[in-house]
Amino acid sequence: MAAQKHTQTRVAFATVVGTSIEWYDYFLYAAASGLIFNELFFGPLGSTLSTMVAFATVGISFLFRPLGAFLAGHYGDKLGRRVVLIITLIAMGAATALIGFLPTYESAGVLAPILLIALRIVQGISAGGEWGGAVLLAVEHADEKSRGLRGSFPQIGVSIGLLLSSGVLALMTSIAPGDAFLEWGWRVPFYLSVVLVFVGYWIRRGVEESPVFHEIAERKEQVTNPLGKLFKSHWLLVVLASLVFMGNNAAGYMTTGGYIQNYATDPAGPIGLERGPVLWAVAASAVSWLVFTIIAGAVSDRVGRKNCYLLGWAFLLIGIVALFPLVNTGSAGMLLLGLIVLTVGLGFTYGQQPAMYAELFPSSVRFSGVSVSYAIGSILGGAFAPTIAKGLVSATGTTASVALYLAVVAVLALAATSVLRDRTGIPLGPDHEDEQAVSPVIGIRSKHRDDVERRGQDKHRGPDKHSVEATARE
Repeated sequence: MAAQKHTQTRVAFATVVGTSIEWYDYFLYAAASGLIFNELFFGPLGSTLSTMVAFATVGISFLFRPLGAFLAGHYGDKLGRRVVLIITLIAMGAATALIGFLPTYESAGVLAPILLIALRIVQGISAGGEWGGAVLLAVEHADEKSRGLRGSFPQIGVSIGLLLSSGVLALMTSIAPGDAFLEWGWRVPFYLSVVLVFVGYWIRRGVEESPVFHEIAERKEQVTNPLGKLFKSHWLLVVLASLVFMGNNAAGYMTTGGYIQNYATDPAGPIGLERGPVLWAVAASAVSWLVFTIIAGAVSDRVGRKNCYLLGWAFLLIGIVALFPLVNTGSAGMLLLGLIVLTVGLGFTYGQQPAMYAELFPSSVRFSGVSVSYAIGSILGGAFAPTIAKGLVSATGTTASVALYLAVVAVLALAATSVLRDRTGIPLGPDHEDEQAVSPVIGIRSKHRDDVERRGQDKHRGPDKHSVEATARE
């Protein structure tokens, strides 16, 4: 037992460090898009259009997340979770460091934004493959009673990445104030990625492979075409799981996508705050997001994933309604308060996600299922949320339109959550593939159920206890 706890702790630490580095890289670009890249790479387009295009490059990377998810899911279900995580970490870090060396539009013309977009695409592919492997390592190593809490650890890598990226940028505004920040100060946080990648690689290479995948590999039961099986048998589940993540991602990308930072610091806008205080406020809100993410994971172990999600959607709607009235006061303190209120809902619709996703999909296609659902949900939710928000304010003249947009997306995610069964604590190993494959969608009789019933009547094998129990619950 002590050895198992030690292994779980090592895995948790490794996934936290790895995902923190990955999301530092990813969010660094997003924050820089509205503060730096709009001027240095897209400046000739004019103030409003350059910012919208810069935000659009954030969204473009999301379109390549499914490619990363498909590749990582395919090889993660065939070769293992660990090897995929190392590859995605190196690819993300290399792309981020290279961004720091790029010439600007003034010195290289149209080549500068082309190279910037190309490297952002590499980041998108890496992000699409990273999440599924990290959360499955954490969840599949955990025992049933602490699966939600253990699964929340890689999730806090998002808030730590936001904290680090915002904090380092804020620090550089003090070290290189004014024009110096635009001349060279912004590049330093991108160079820092090189060091972080070496640290992440050293930690991740020492992590043991998921015990669930070990069992599958030992039995030589890897699926030759996991993506084909996933979409043939579980396409509706992929759609619903994607919609669940959509609600959290759209609201979260108000800060992780750089919109609030741009809106609050825009000299031509209604707020006009300095970069430093806004970046520090975002960094501080990342701490509260981290706390509520861990709490949500632990709470979901007690009350179930679905109940925790339903509570989270209520909190998130409150945060969405409160956010912009507080930001629009023009006070950095009120902006921080608005972000903290928002992070309560963000945490309670995020901490339990790894455990819930892992419990939704059968072990043979689990990496593919969680990765693809996450990637599609991020496109539907966060991909172009900053661009949409910027366009809505330009068209309507009020941030109330942004709040309405975010609320509608959250309600759709709530509806998707409502039609899923709670499968908290379901066994995750290959011995229970039949139970896992029974449809978790309320009111849907899965094709797999018929297969289970036929096998249950096979006189040579006899009924499978877990399969029959799962069928009865359906």
